[in-house]
Amino acid sequence: MSLAHQTIEAGGVTPPATVKVWDPFVRVFHWSLVGLFIAAFATGDEVERVHVLAGYAIAALVGLRIVWGFMGPKHARFSDFVKSPATVVAYLRGATSLNGRRYLGHNPAGGIMVVLLLAALIGTCATGYMMTTKSGWGSHDLEEMHEAFANGMLVLIGLHIVGVIWASVEHGENLARAMITGRKKSESDGSSA
Repeated sequence: MSLAHQTIEAGGVTPPATVKVWDPFVRVFHWSLVGLFIAAFATGDEVERVHVLAGYAIAALVGLRIVWGFMGPKHARFSDFVKSPATVVAYLRGATSLNGRRYLGHNPAGGIMVVLLLAALIGTCATGYMMTTKSGWGSHDLEEMHEAFANGMLVLIGLHIVGVIWASVEHGENLARAMITGRKKSESDGSSA
């Protein structure tokens, strides 16, 4: 007997149906990036070898994610979640009153956040790499840029976490869990799934 059938027999409510949204690559990318960024940020100048290795791993992941943004499944593609500025502003207006449209994949604010995070990571990795080259070695300006990108990442990460919590409350679903399981509620979101 299925869990849904047992729940109905017990007088409970049928659990909401879920659909697969985030493919394994997107989920592994996301959580690997979290761990690697923490490792890189925590080690900084103190454990240079770990810092540099984490930076190279982040650069490789970002490169793979960009390719996946064009070749991956529907909700991994940039074309699915990168929206016009007007669409992002309209979404944010609705979301501030807890009235934002629900999207099965990234909402427009989440889409712009993905782009900003990838851009900041590219800047962080590029300046970090340039500091290891003969011409960039010991450059104070390059080090300042690298740190500015890394600190900018902290701001973006904070905004990302606030947005995830906000959308989770707004739509009654745990988006962090969805990034682990790959599944979200299948309720209609007004867009094609």
